[in-house]
Amino acid sequence: MLDDASMGADGGMEPSVPVWAVFGDLMAGLLGAFALILMCALGIQFELAAKLEAEVKQRQAEAQRLEALEKALAGPLAAGRVTLNNGRIGISGSVLFALGSDELQPDGRQLLQSLAAPLAAYLNGRDEILMVSGFTDDRQVRGDSRRFADNWELSAQRALTVTRALIEEGMPSSSVFAAAFGSEQPVASNADAQGRSKNRRVEMAPTPRPSRGNAAAHE
Repeated sequence: MLDDASMGADGGMEPSVPVWAVFGDLMAGLLGAFALILMCALGIQFELAAKLEAEVKQRQAEAQRLEALEKALAGPLAAGRVTLNNGRIGISGSVLFALGSDELQPDGRQLLQSLAAPLAAYLNGRDEILMVSGFTDDRQVRGDSRRFADNWELSAQRALTVTRALIEEGMPSSSVFAAAFGSEQPVASNADAQGRSKNRRVEMAPTPRPSRGNAAAHE
């Protein structure tokens, strides 16, 4: 006899679905899901590989850039007249200027004369420009003349003095610019004389040259 499950509403026979057909549909769905997951995983893997390759190339280019800069400044570096840290060329403020002054001392001008040619040669053919930055300690500007309103103005004038000296020594004016930081970004504590002496400094750093598009956007 036929059981009730095999009878339709009208008393007729309902065709039963084979088990293998249900199993096939289930496997097809699972395979589709697996293929989708695999494609997502491969896409993420390719993306990570591309990012890693780009990062490696960037690090190699940065290492080559620093090596070229170190080679260009081999003489002054060997003499201990400048420092080079992560592409930033440091010069003690006491070498360049007297305390509270923006006028170059003879030793300072001589040092800039020795730096102008190798720096210009380094920048030649590169899409970079030299940023000359002036820094001071946190002591307020003193003196009877009060020539400078504050440390910002003093650091700006010192950066401009160094920039003009480099241009006078042959560096193209289009390859160098000045920036001022006042007492911001100290490299040592201002609590003692030694630390304040380290903070009174001028730094020079090659930076990417602004593109014409970016320059026009800021006009």
